[in-house]
Amino acid sequence: MAQHISDATVLANGVNMPWLGLGVYKAKEGEEVEQAVKAALRIGYRSIDTAAFYGNEEGVGRAVRESGIPREEIFITTKVWNSDQGYERTLAAFEASLQRLGMEYVDLYLIHWPVKGKYKETWRALETLYKEGKARAIGVSNFQVHHLEDLMADAEIKPMVNQVEFHPFLTQEKLRDFCRREGIQLEAWSPLMRGEVVNVPEIVELAEKYGKTPAQIVLRWDLQHGVVTIPKSVREARIRENADLFDFELSAEDMAKLDALNRNHRFGPDPDNFNF
Repeated sequence: MAQHISDATVLANGVNMPWLGLGVYKAKEGEEVEQAVKAALRIGYRSIDTAAFYGNEEGVGRAVRESGIPREEIFITTKVWNSDQGYERTLAAFEASLQRLGMEYVDLYLIHWPVKGKYKETWRALETLYKEGKARAIGVSNFQVHHLEDLMADAEIKPMVNQVEFHPFLTQEKLRDFCRREGIQLEAWSPLMRGEVVNVPEIVELAEKYGKTPAQIVLRWDLQHGVVTIPKSVREARIRENADLFDFELSAEDMAKLDALNRNHRFGPDPDNFNF
């Protein structure tokens, strides 16, 4: 169980991935994303999650370079966007991402969404990049159990990570069990329910009980479920607060209370009904 901001889970291929990272979705390219990444790295974060679609890979790369922290100590994730899927296009999209990041490799490369009829070819491209050492780990995002089964039927390499929407209103139990059995690390996007955690009485009650914020309660719940979490923020105070998770533990009873909030509610798109 994660006891420190630098603690990492070990992926199926032996690569260490920090339990906590900074998500930069919607962080504006330039000053905003650069300051957020620099603040996170100062505070002790060692994982940054971006994507081609976010339009801020350049700023992320610049912030990492200017932080003075050796590149190999930072875990960088980026993703291939839907319109770039397919074998050749993915390889080209990856090179473009590397160029924007100003890096020679990424630590994790993900397929952003399971684009029907394309994600298998896309995965073949990720396997190529992995074998070439350009991505230290490869995985998927927003894949349901049936997508994973379909992908793995022909894959040479199993996805190491599946990044999905995960929070107390969407506990994804079936998917979590499947990933655990298959040795695929689950990672949560939108862990704070787009800010809604502050409006859930049960979460607020636990925050008061533990002397923590509602966000800290939910992020701790992620970690205790063995789920990597990447809360996003561009404000230093909030980035710092989101990392203050390692001096308390939720009881089994309180974990169950949060689990019981599940209503299969998504704040983001449904991977099965998404207009790609």
